[in-house]
Formats: sequence, C-alpha cells, structure tokens
Amino acid sequence: MSDRWLAVAFISPALLLLLAMSVFPLLWALYLSFTDYSATRGGPANFIWFGNYTAILTSAQVHLRALTTLIYVVGAVTLQTVLGFAIAYLISRRVHGRGLLTTLFLVPMMLSPVVVGLFWRFMLDAQFGVINSMLGSLGLGQVEWLTRQRTALISLIVVDTWQWTPFIMLIALAGLTAVPKYLYEAASIDRASEWFRFRTITLPLVWPLLLIAVLFRAIEAFRLFDLVYILTSGGPGVSTETLSFHVYKVAFLGFNTGTASAYGILMVLVVIVLTQLYLRYLNKLKED
Repeated sequence: MSDRWLAVAFISPALLLLLAMSVFPLLWALYLSFTDYSATRGGPANFIWFGNYTAILTSAQVHLRALTTLIYVVGAVTLQTVLGFAIAYLISRRVHGRGLLTTLFLVPMMLSPVVVGLFWRFMLDAQFGVINSMLGSLGLGQVEWLTRQRTALISLIVVDTWQWTPFIMLIALAGLTAVPKYLYEAASIDRASEWFRFRTITLPLVWPLLLIAVLFRAIEAFRLFDLVYILTSGGPGVSTETLSFHVYKVAFLGFNTGTASAYGILMVLVVIVLTQLYLRYLNKLKED
C-alpha cells in the first residue's frame, strides 16, 4: 500500500466513529427541529418548518431560563477567574511545596460532577448539613441553601466555583511560570514596585492565556446540567432551571422531541456566534 492509502486506512475507523457519534446526531437533531416529532407518539413526523424556533424565541419562559443561565455563567466564571488567578499567583511565588499545593487544589476538579453534587447536597442540607451546623455553633441562624430562591442559585455558583476554580488556576499557573525571569530582574534593577511589575509584566503576559481558560469555562457553564439535576432539580420553582435542564424536561419529561431539538440547535448557534466574537477579540489582542 502507498503512504496515502495507508494513512486513509488508519484514519478511517476514527473518522467513521466521529461521524456516527457526533455529526450524524447533530444533523438528525437539525432535521427533527423542523418537525413536531415526539418520541412517544407513533406515526411519521410532520414538518412545521420554523414553528418550533418561533415558539422558543417568543416564549417568556425561555427568556426567564436564559436570564437564569446568564446570571449563573457570569457569576460562576467571574468568581472562578478571580479566585483561580489569585491562587495561581500566590502559588507561583512559593519556592517550596508548590507541587503539593497544586495537587491539593486540583482534587475538586478530578471528582465527578455527580459526586460533587451529592457531596454538597449533604453539606448544604438545611437540617443536617455541616454548613448549617457550623453556623449554629457560631450563634447564627440556619439557612435553607437549596430550597429558597434567593440562595439556591448562589449555592449552585459556589459549588461550581469550588469544583472548577482549579481549572483556571492550572492554566494561570502555567502562564505565570512561563513569564521570562529577566523581565522581573530588569524591573527590580529599576526599583519598580510590586504593583507596577504585576500591572505591566505579569498581567499582560498571562491575560491571553487566561482568556482562553475563561472561554472554555463559559462554554461548559452554559451547558450546565448535572449540578442542577443533583442539587436543586431546577427549583425552588424554576429559579435554578438553566437552559440545559429545561431542554432535558422538554425532551424526556414532556417528550416534545422536535422542540427539544430546536432548543439544542439554538444553543449550539449561540455558542458558535459568541465563540467567534471572542476569538476575534483574542486575535486582535494578539496582534496588538
């Protein structure tokens, strides 16, 4: 066999698997989004064209879920970015024990989201949770973390921050350790202050890498499902019902498969458009 056909022979199984597991379901969901298909109803699907998309985009319930998702994404990603960079900056300044500290901070990220959800559900339990026990020992009242609208979404943000701050920290730490040492040495010779070195050397060099980490975390947060399912099931009411969890309810509880497919296609389009705008900003930042 020639090198070309040998390469085709080795690549074909993986390519066929990719087409079967990723491309075909996406195209099938695109087809179903233009129909009234239901997984529990017999008979062929009827084309309704853009009926599902019109119903979704004009629904007040969808606007409320989108707002909840936006609040969650902005709150969680912002908190993770600030804490992750701060922890990475403090670890990078240590000489001894850096590897041990990094490993300890990475433990939450290694856990399954289901395990994290169950762990924090017991921790935040209103009657028997460790958090309320600590508040009671301090003379403070108990808080219904997961059963009140004011605290349920905040609790989700805190739990997601606890698990995924190490991801931001790891990328920021890689950027901090890659900053050339001679820049700091030159700043020290010029007697530059610590704040000046951080503002003019550290932050500008790490910022592009940090923005890439923010992009990945924003996409993951936008698709949040597991923590909502384990911790709150979208409640109380619909105060923590994100778009992904709402799609799950439409597809697997209401069995409106066509509508759920339209939800999925719209979410993919939103991610693609925002990612392209974000990447353009990164490219402009790199050129500057």
